[in-house]
This record gives sequence, C-alpha cells and structure tokens, in this order.
Amino acid sequence: MAVDFRFIIIGSGMMGAAAARHLSSMADGIALIGPREPDQRMTHHGVFASHYDEARITRTFDGNLAWGTFAARALDRYGEIEARSGISFYSEVGCLFAGPTPTDEQDYINRALAVSRSLGSNIETIAPSELPQRFPYLAVAPDFSGYFERKRAGHINPRALVRAQIKLAEQGGVSLIEATATSVHDAGSHVEVTAGGRSYSAERVLVAAGGFSNFHALLPRPVDTRVMARTVAFYEIGEREMAVFGDMPSTIVLGDREEDHIYILPPVRYPDGKTYLKLGGDTEALSFERLEDAGAWFRSDGNAAERDHLSRVALQLMPELAGCRVTSAPCVANFTLTGYPYAGFTQSPRFAVLTGGNFVAAKSSDELGRLGAVLLAEGRLGDQDFGGELTPVFAAIQDDTASFAGLKRHAAS
Repeated sequence: MAVDFRFIIIGSGMMGAAAARHLSSMADGIALIGPREPDQRMTHHGVFASHYDEARITRTFDGNLAWGTFAARALDRYGEIEARSGISFYSEVGCLFAGPTPTDEQDYINRALAVSRSLGSNIETIAPSELPQRFPYLAVAPDFSGYFERKRAGHINPRALVRAQIKLAEQGGVSLIEATATSVHDAGSHVEVTAGGRSYSAERVLVAAGGFSNFHALLPRPVDTRVMARTVAFYEIGEREMAVFGDMPSTIVLGDREEDHIYILPPVRYPDGKTYLKLGGDTEALSFERLEDAGAWFRSDGNAAERDHLSRVALQLMPELAGCRVTSAPCVANFTLTGYPYAGFTQSPRFAVLTGGNFVAAKSSDELGRLGAVLLAEGRLGDQDFGGELTPVFAAIQDDTASFAGLKRHAAS
C-alpha cells in the first residue's frame, strides 16, 4: 500500500528535532510528530519535555570516550546550525571542573584528560593555589584543582536549539505535526501512528520521546530505562550579584560520590525577564512508571527538601548568593541500563528507538539525532558511531529495579 511518509520521527525534543534535521538531508518523505510546549505548565495534562529551559552545560570534557565524542561532534556543528537558522543558542563561556587532585589513573578526571587529548580538546589544569584567584566566585576545599575548557564549552539554550533544528528540518522538507503520538502499530508492510486523533502511515518509525517513550503504546516492548525525578534550584540575580557571577563559566564541582556532583549554570535571562543562576544535582531517588505520575511531577515545583539541600550547597560554594530569592523547578533524567543512549531497532525492523540521555545528553543532542537519522536511513550504526554500545536493552516482563543500583552517571547538564 502507499504510505503517507517514508519516515516518521516521534518526539520533537532535542534528539527528535535533530534527527529530523539530519534525516532531511538524507531522504524525502519525513514527518516529525510532537506537541508544542504547553502555555501553562501547572494546568497541562499530557506529555512534557525536559528541554523546556534556557540553559544547559555543554563541554567535551568527559571520562567516557563515546560521550566525549558525541559532545565534540555536536559542538563542532553549533555554529553552522546558528548561521543557517538565524537562531542563536550557544554561549561559549567555557566550563570549569573543580575537584580533589586525582590519585588513581582510573579517577574520573584522569580518564577525562585522556579522552580530551584524543579529541583534541584544550584543557587547562589549574593548581589549588591558583584556583581562588582565577575563579573568585567559587569557594571550594583548599586541595581542589581546576580543569578549565575555554573553547568548545559553555552553555546552550535548549529551547532555542530545538527551534533552530525544527526550522531547518522544515526548510529541508520535513512535515511538522504538532500533536502527541498515542500509539504505534506494526501493520506488517508498514507502520501506523496515531497522533492527535489522526492516523499516519510510514515505512519506518523512530521513537525519540525521551522520558515519555514508555508511557504510551509507542514501542512493541518497553525499553529498560528509569525515569528519575530531578529538582533544579534558581537564584534570582541582581546587579550586585552580576558583578560577582556575570563572567563565570559553566561549573561542575565534583563530590566524593558521583551522585554528589553539583552543576552550576552562569546567570541567564529567562522568559519572565529576570536573570537566574541555576544549579542542580543527582541525589533524588523518585522514579516514574506512569504518565500520570510524571505529569504530576512536571506540574509541581520539584522537591522542597532537594531545593533546600541545593540551597545549602550553593551558599557553601558561592557565599555571595546569600540573600538572593530561591525558587525551584522539576525536571526528569532518563537513565538506561548501559549508561549509554539507546539507538537501535526494536524486535520489528520498522520500529527504531532513540532515547536515554542519562542526565548528560543535552549538549550532545545534535549528534545523537544524527545517529537516529543514520539508523533510519541505513538500518544500522557502525563502530565509528559506537553502534554496539548504543544497542537498546528492552524491559523484561518482571522489571528488576535493583539492577539499576549504581548505574547513574555524573550530573552534567
């Protein structure tokens, strides 16, 4: 039978929009299905996306070669995307890691330095005695060293990046369908997608719905992921604080455990006209298995106890924030069993999936989207794209929650 589209991508967030842009240069007959950001978060009942924000850290410094490579490839295309779309989203203010001087070759910092050398990234090591002078906004332990990536690092505006990707995808011939996909059915010779009360057919489908990939009947079998609650804290910044923090880079402060790492975004102006410094961590254990529970979380202000914890940490690291108004917001992190994104086919050769940001993927989303496009167009990913590492793991009938203990990666964006 004739199909409406050759390829349908479900999910118009950071990965899905990027996949649509890249695929538009490889093939014709593409649709991108996903809803708009809701006008009123607190009254919206439906799916959300974690890119509804103004700032995420971007950098290549990473202790894992695959993740570092994904980030470097994406960063190297930011300028082209901005120029072609006319939408600015990247601020190259640099990224500072601060932590104890590593004592073991397998420590995160030493692994990240080795990966950086292989990627051609320029990382400056800053001695503990020099760190307070170079970055006076930050108060850390006297034995902490700094690792500063000045180029190919800083922060991106995820909302603006998604707008740029969708604009270029549409210019490339992609049909944007602003609706929520609620089911996908393999009809044997083709795939049928229901979205917004209508049915669309395609030869192949890529499900790139982030933390909501398992919440509708989008996959023939759920992927093995954990959708975890995350709370972010915002400090409202005035002129006094801007004199202290206005020139700071994106910052990640390492803790004794990976879940104790803290990430800090420099002051950024938000849609309400105010300027906020944002920080977050990776300590919360609440997870979601139902759409209703995830939706209720997104309609909240996050976890008050986590907000208070982040506030205490913020004042320890940045005492000049004392007296600033503090608010909080919800987010989710979608963790995979492998610690890598999932990019591969399901049990059906017509269904592919791209998901699993593991709390570090915003900066790499353009490259991950490219991998999703290659997967649809060519049917597989090669070793140069870490195809083996990205093989999806699908949930067993009896899900083993304990299997996820200790698999969360460091907080980064």
